[in-house]
Amino acid sequence: MRITEHPLLEFKRGRKIYFTFDGKKIPAHEGESIAAALHAAGIKVLKRSVLHSRPRGFFCAIGKCASCMMTVNGVPNVKTCVTLAEDGLVVTSQVGKGRLESRENPQSVLIKKMNTQIAIVGAGPAGLTAAVTAQKYGASVLVIDENPHAGGQLVKQTHKFFGSSRERAGTRGTHIATILHEEAREVVMLQAAVIGYYSDEIPHPTRTPECAGHLLALKKDGALIELTAERIIVATGASERMLLFENNDLPGVYGAGAVQTLMNVYGIRPGKRVLMVGAGNVGLIVAYQLLQAGVEVAAVVEALPHIGGYHVHAAKIRRCGVPINTSTSIKKALGEDCVTGAVTVSLDEKWNPVPGTEKEYEVDVICLAVGLSPSVELFHQAGCTLTYVPELGGHVPLHDAGLETTVQGVYAAGDAAGIGEANTAMMEGKIAALSCLESLGLLTGEAEQERGQAHEELGMLRSGPFGERARQGKETVFARKEGLHVNK
Repeated sequence: MRITEHPLLEFKRGRKIYFTFDGKKIPAHEGESIAAALHAAGIKVLKRSVLHSRPRGFFCAIGKCASCMMTVNGVPNVKTCVTLAEDGLVVTSQVGKGRLESRENPQSVLIKKMNTQIAIVGAGPAGLTAAVTAQKYGASVLVIDENPHAGGQLVKQTHKFFGSSRERAGTRGTHIATILHEEAREVVMLQAAVIGYYSDEIPHPTRTPECAGHLLALKKDGALIELTAERIIVATGASERMLLFENNDLPGVYGAGAVQTLMNVYGIRPGKRVLMVGAGNVGLIVAYQLLQAGVEVAAVVEALPHIGGYHVHAAKIRRCGVPINTSTSIKKALGEDCVTGAVTVSLDEKWNPVPGTEKEYEVDVICLAVGLSPSVELFHQAGCTLTYVPELGGHVPLHDAGLETTVQGVYAAGDAAGIGEANTAMMEGKIAALSCLESLGLLTGEAEQERGQAHEELGMLRSGPFGERARQGKETVFARKEGLHVNK
């Protein structure tokens, strides 16, 4: 399952280590997650569901679902897709909710207190760009991310970006992630989860009087941290969407991001033969990345009557002999404990399945590239007003052009503010940071000029037919926030 040769990537694996899974010795490498190591060992069933004991496996790879939760060293419900393997770990699969064993002498943990001017939740393209920008103009910053690697979606993207040189056109996403992380490394805290937001009046040595303090509760290495911040930028990204079809919960059904994580981060093939569901840019790009990793792509199916992504991406996989079937969707996954096949069906002009058009594929992976939903849980907890905008992927926080939400001092950026491309996420991260600087009285003439350029570049990125949905969605959000302000 491990990739030994790749046309673009070199996998520098860490020291070989071992842990046990249900009593079996599992090899791993330092720097890879528990779930990835299990996948490399051919283990796809990670747990059983709460109600019906259905098998569950790797799905999102970014800690946003419960499919990989297992018991690690006696602690249940550990997200093993974002928990690194360690020598000597004892990992057991779970059935249901898991059970925390009682201990005779439980140890209390001191709560550590920290403060910063700008707290950034999420170390993806938006969060890292925000950190680099804010640091450049003298603000104190802390970036928090529960994943073991910084860069978010960038660490998975081996393709070259489009656009102008200012938007890093011609540079691969993996390289952009490395550059941004190096520039922000000193202020990035990885494997730290934000588990709560509090807006009570709290003492802060540098808090400005016009903005109440913000407190985030963090969990890292089993300890709790109280982080007080004057401003917060929420750049939590998005989660994979699911499709409704028979057996859609079987191990072997993956989100496209999880497939990219296995291949491009850990150098592990997700399987031998794949059915790709979705012919947008993500589906087309990941299909080509699968081919580069030595995985056969049986077909790409798309429910729309046309291909949704750039035709340059479609042409590449067609040249490799991969068919793209439009007006087609998946009907069911085949298999008992994991995927062994898939059945597709043609759709009529009203999206109804056409009887007699079913086609069966022998595959061990079904990859879903059917869109993303903004991760808005922290906005909701902070009391930000959310609104449903289908052009932006679902519910998003109301925000203005400066990315400030309806809660003063809380800003949104990247996919959490509306689904878009990585380059637009970086521009939003920059704008959010400069807006924070303005509110803190730190906006210089140079920073003001940079903000104007960022708005201009963001507008250019959203121009043209492929940016129309995002542009319309943002206009809707701005108008609704302005309307809310007027009505008050």
